Amino acid sequence: MQEFFLNLNPVIQALLATLFTWGVTAAGAALVFLGKTLNQKLLDCMLGFAAGVMIAASFWSLLAPGIEIAEQLGQTAWLTAVVGFLGGGVFMRLIDIFLPHIHPGMCTTDAEGVKTSWQRSTLLVLAITLHNIPEGLAVGVAFGAVAAGLPSATIGGAVALALGIGIQNFPEGTAVSMPLRREGLSRWKSFLMGQYSGLVEPVAGVFGALFVLRMQELLPYALCFAAGAMIFVVVEELIPESQRKPEHIDHVTMSTMGGFAVMMMLDVALG
Repeated sequence: MQEFFLNLNPVIQALLATLFTWGVTAAGAALVFLGKTLNQKLLDCMLGFAAGVMIAASFWSLLAPGIEIAEQLGQTAWLTAVVGFLGGGVFMRLIDIFLPHIHPGMCTTDAEGVKTSWQRSTLLVLAITLHNIPEGLAVGVAFGAVAAGLPSATIGGAVALALGIGIQNFPEGTAVSMPLRREGLSRWKSFLMGQYSGLVEPVAGVFGALFVLRMQELLPYALCFAAGAMIFVVVEELIPESQRKPEHIDHVTMSTMGGFAVMMMLDVALG
């Protein structure tokens, strides 16, 4: 099975990897079949863990390889890193401004993005979908980078990134389905809406892989861009969302560090 996967086209590898991350999102959403609620401290810690994974992945799997590849290509590494990283943040900010969405716990009247009459359930799903765009893009870029044949990009590192993104997708699926169930939607509809938020990852993954395969000179920028987009999501949403209750902050902080350690271990061990 391992040899079969390694011999696949990088785009197919990216597709399979992001189908896996989507599947973990669906698994998290499936917790809605066990009840309407989940212990808030547990959910906060899960979101904190996800934030730690994304922070670690942004550096170990994206920024560091991006800087190394920029040096190998003869680019000014620090400039490539800054331009790509900030570009990812600006891209996510623009989507945040224009895409209608609402974060869990917020009133519909506080929805962000352009004004719309869409239902609250749709706005909640779009909020998590916003998170999953850079995650899918990061996985796709990582697998596309391997095809470039540069020593800084390894199949182990790409697999580690996909595993890390998958792990942190579990609480994101739960964070969509549980609020929808509490608001009166059926278990099946809450589950379906929760897993829909992960559907964008295979699309973004394939796009990322195709992009770097066709424009390899932009590979370092793409890696740093994905890192910037992921950090935007962490700072703008995951950390504030996980620390809404002051009494949970210490536990959430340790969970965030745990998530960072797990992703760092995966990347160092497999990359």
